[in-house]
Amino acid sequence: MSYNIAIDGPAGAGKSTVARRIAKEKHFIYVDTGAMYRAMGLYFLRNGIRAEDTQRINEQCKEADITISYADGEQVVFLNGENVNGLIRTEEVSNMTSACSVNPKVREKLVELQKRLAKDADVVMDGRDIGTCVLPDADLKIYLTAGSGVRAKRRYEELSAKGEECDLAQIEKDIIERDKRDMEREISPLRRAEDAVLVDSSGLSVDEVVEKILLLCR
Repeated sequence: MSYNIAIDGPAGAGKSTVARRIAKEKHFIYVDTGAMYRAMGLYFLRNGIRAEDTQRINEQCKEADITISYADGEQVVFLNGENVNGLIRTEEVSNMTSACSVNPKVREKLVELQKRLAKDADVVMDGRDIGTCVLPDADLKIYLTAGSGVRAKRRYEELSAKGEECDLAQIEKDIIERDKRDMEREISPLRRAEDAVLVDSSGLSVDEVVEKILLLCR
């Protein structure tokens, strides 16, 4: 019987960083669902498909082959055979991903793969609707959040460290808009599952958040 940990929360709350650490500590497989959606968003951008062009998204998402492999416990995302780990973290891809992830055909294709992974292995999975839709029977559910200002500052520092020019105010504006879009979307909106434990990371270090979740596992 596999053991599943679901971590949900808004953009920039630290879900991916924390989920990776938890998976490493527990020797579980880390499934970054956001990376899978980002790969799809990248595919649409490369093919000049607009987020509002539902018909083309419905047609083209069938052509995007998104697969996962693991090397030293790390997830590698392949888009039509190409490793796209280093290409899916830009703001342009982030905004396209949030916009196209509401599409039923996109979600249907990716959720099927996510469910299959969780059935066959002990996993830590993070995203927007893991505890509510993808893994409603997960053994442990976490809702990880932080204030929009805190999340924007983290994103600003991350992009600046990569040498990218960015504007803190614009990043926070984008995050607030993304939160609204994610929470108000018709299909699988971002919300805290009734049995999820709320963890606010605003005043906590990554180590403190990880230790808190490991304690809940125990």
